[in-house]
Amino acid sequence: MNVRGPDPARLGEGLSLSARKVWAKSDQREGGRSGAWLPLWRHMADSGAVAGRLWDHWLPWQVRRLVAEALPDGEADARLLAVWLATVHDIGKATPAFACQVEDLAGVMQDQGLAMSTRRLLTERSAAPHGLAGQLLLEEWLGERGFPRQARGQFTVVVGGHHGVPPDAGQVRHLRGRTDLLRTRGPSETVWRGVQTELLDAAAAACGITERLAAWSKVRLPQPVQVLLSATVIVADWIASNPDLFPYYPDAQGQTSAERVEAAWRGLELPAPWQAVDPPPEPDAHYSSRFVLPPGARVRPVQAAAVELARELPEPGLLIVEAPMGEGKTEAALAVAEVFAARSGAGGCFFALPTRATGDAMFPRLKDWLGRLPDQDGQRGAHSVFLAHAKSALNPHYTALMGTPSRPLAVESDDLRTRGSQREGQHVTHAAELVAHQWLRGRKKGMLSSFVAGTIDQLLFGALKTRHLALRHLALAGKVVVIDEAHAYDAYMDTYLDGALAWLGAYRVPVVVLSATLPAARRRELARAYAGAQAYPQTLRPDEGGAPHAYPLLTAVAPGGTAVERAPAASGRATKVHVETLADAPETLAERLVADLADGGCALVIRNTVDRVRETAAALRERFGTEAVTVAHARYVDLDRAAKDTDLRERFGPPQSCAGRRPESAHIVVASQVAEQSLDVDFDLLVTDLSPVDLLLQRMGRLHRHERERPPLLRTARCLITGVEPDEEGRKWTTEGGPVPVPVRGSAAVYGAWPLLRAAAVLRPHLAKDGPPVRLPADISPLVQDAYGAAPQGPAGWQEAMAVAEKSDETHRARQKEKARTYRLTAPKPPGRSLLGWIDAGVGDADDTPTGRQQVRDAEDSVEVLVVQRTAEGTLRTLPHLPPDERGRARGRLELPTDAAPDPHRARAVAASALRLPYHFCFATADRAVAELEELYVEAWQGRDCHWLAGQLILALDEECQCSLAGFALRYSPDDGLEVTRAP
Repeated sequence: MNVRGPDPARLGEGLSLSARKVWAKSDQREGGRSGAWLPLWRHMADSGAVAGRLWDHWLPWQVRRLVAEALPDGEADARLLAVWLATVHDIGKATPAFACQVEDLAGVMQDQGLAMSTRRLLTERSAAPHGLAGQLLLEEWLGERGFPRQARGQFTVVVGGHHGVPPDAGQVRHLRGRTDLLRTRGPSETVWRGVQTELLDAAAAACGITERLAAWSKVRLPQPVQVLLSATVIVADWIASNPDLFPYYPDAQGQTSAERVEAAWRGLELPAPWQAVDPPPEPDAHYSSRFVLPPGARVRPVQAAAVELARELPEPGLLIVEAPMGEGKTEAALAVAEVFAARSGAGGCFFALPTRATGDAMFPRLKDWLGRLPDQDGQRGAHSVFLAHAKSALNPHYTALMGTPSRPLAVESDDLRTRGSQREGQHVTHAAELVAHQWLRGRKKGMLSSFVAGTIDQLLFGALKTRHLALRHLALAGKVVVIDEAHAYDAYMDTYLDGALAWLGAYRVPVVVLSATLPAARRRELARAYAGAQAYPQTLRPDEGGAPHAYPLLTAVAPGGTAVERAPAASGRATKVHVETLADAPETLAERLVADLADGGCALVIRNTVDRVRETAAALRERFGTEAVTVAHARYVDLDRAAKDTDLRERFGPPQSCAGRRPESAHIVVASQVAEQSLDVDFDLLVTDLSPVDLLLQRMGRLHRHERERPPLLRTARCLITGVEPDEEGRKWTTEGGPVPVPVRGSAAVYGAWPLLRAAAVLRPHLAKDGPPVRLPADISPLVQDAYGAAPQGPAGWQEAMAVAEKSDETHRARQKEKARTYRLTAPKPPGRSLLGWIDAGVGDADDTPTGRQQVRDAEDSVEVLVVQRTAEGTLRTLPHLPPDERGRARGRLELPTDAAPDPHRARAVAASALRLPYHFCFATADRAVAELEELYVEAWQGRDCHWLAGQLILALDEECQCSLAGFALRYSPDDGLEVTRAP
């Protein structure tokens, strides 16, 4: 229920002329010359009114409830508080330190007795940013009304931090010693004080909070509530500060405040949050109404059990779903998200994935699901959606939802075109259900959309001390959060993930975590990060004492509660994978594949490094021919990488989606880890480098994944494990008394020796002659728990080497965790403690850029380039092989002007040719590479009208798609990607 209070639009009634002349905004301050300006009282009224609209029509119930529970009069108090704080957020502009910036407007104020020494103040005003000044003025005002000192900061810090960073204690102390920046000393000090008090009194009266101050003075606001109030004020301020929506004087002088806010809100047209309804209780009815199920398919036990457990929790909380590959975990997560949202009042969903590629693949699935979701009134209304990664504007599924506004943000709804929108009178109705709303597309605002698919970085940024962190928290606090591939992150990322979960638990945000399987210790860490130390007792076992390796496994915990575990039945889908070792030699692999593919079939060879992918592919092409070998790895330009993923799905995916396109003769895909996750592909034979056991099992999930007719020699699922250096004496490490396996250098560099040795140890029984096959899914949990557990594994002769490797691994993980803690946000402090210094010693701005991602990923400082081709005549053009865009327009061989900005189509084609240079160009070599790349600087591409290319590094290949860079020879092809060799 919306609770409406007094109207902040009344703030201007009865103000003195001195108070009415205090200015808040001016185009002169932004370099304009029209003389347009906005008085402070008007901006205060606008901001408060917008905050009221946001509270009533945009903030999800899940957010409003959390704020309401902290206040004595519930939601009525919560709305009053949010509106009042938004109304007074800019009171610090009623100070000489701010007013002195525009001479003409300062002169008008001086004529009203508000004296200021503009020249001196301009050199000293940095000590009194208007947010901090406003915090101190509001503290004084509250103190004069009997508000206890210890209770003021939890409210006033919202004003102090409304530009993205709450002040620290040192800034507050310093400004308290410089009161001349708040009020000019001398006769005018009384005038200044009177105007400040008058504006704050008027705001309190207009917002109707005067009678509530006594009750609020006893409140102890939790830090999460302070964050949500701060973010609401920031959003209200941003909207009220847009001159397209809220015009400056003189244009605005004929409007009443109510008319002004109504026109702006209609022009902004923010889609309302999702209002989920409780889905059908029967699993078959629920899933069939939300997903396209194959004919005759039934809901799998883990899917039904996940929804059942989500309903049984005392309140929505954390649900960890561990189930085999291909078991429908994504659908289970979305079904649980719907149940959680209906119970909690969440207004949307964020689906976090490991990479951009997996985010792109998830977006159309999310969109299809949304198209089937009803709202509370049974209708499917318009909702805002966002694809959260740096290249989202190149995704055709996302760009199809974008409007094409003629200016950054127009007042008239006509300029906010969305696919399928129709005007009816002064109203816009949406035939489309999903809108990539233009105001919510910005890098700091996109996550505020109701439904988001994106990289895990967006969630990890929520635990990073960074500017405007409150906005990111507001975006997450109103949603259900789904975390996919939870096993795919290292100790560095896990440290940030645990920090984010601590805050999500404090916000009582429902979270669904998906994984093929997790080590028991990691499962316990996730539950404790979210719900506290009591969440996961050491004695907890599935079904009160069931098998410790139960699988599939569901683990659930409500905020502040104790976890429960369920072990649903397996779906009956089972594969027996016979595993054996294969010597790490190209000729040995080729001979084996010649034999095994004699009757045809499709083999997948996964290497742990791109260099090994290329070496293997070259050797196999000599035996099988170029057409019989496909290469896939991450060293492609973006368009080619996306095309590779599509090609793999269309040729090697489920039978119903690749009918007639699966190769009839022998074919081999040689891939890096890109084939390991989030690709529904199915092969007859698997060859893989030794890797950590959970990843090995993930790779085995690409083997005999679907029911189909297979060549006679490949009807038994078989996995060949290679990537181990040959023993000098020719002994096999799988035999009794065999040597300790030595993984090839690249694998050890990627994963470290310890998880590789542990994987080898637990697989030895299956690798022995006549050893049992690996049963999927039955053996998944036992293998993973044994590999990552504390018990010794492997022969006695391995233990010394494994102890050394374990110590090295522990040291590395400890260093990663310590490094991550440098900028990681601390857990919420006890209620009543203000956000003062909340993100001290932070990293400034951080978003989905290479620099931002490196804050939450422990990766080398790699270089991203946009790849073009230079002709013999010296002109630039796009790469010759680029495929047409989604509208059929050519993208290859497009001439690129250097004396002007390319048209948007050409610029997008270049931007879609981004490539991240490999490890050869990290560390010291990166500086030399960047210096050489900067020699190709196209001045005409650096303007604001060429945002796709401005500031980007351009790598120009010759007509043979080759070049030299920092002492290396580079060669690119759409088949093999980027090849890097040491220049002669």
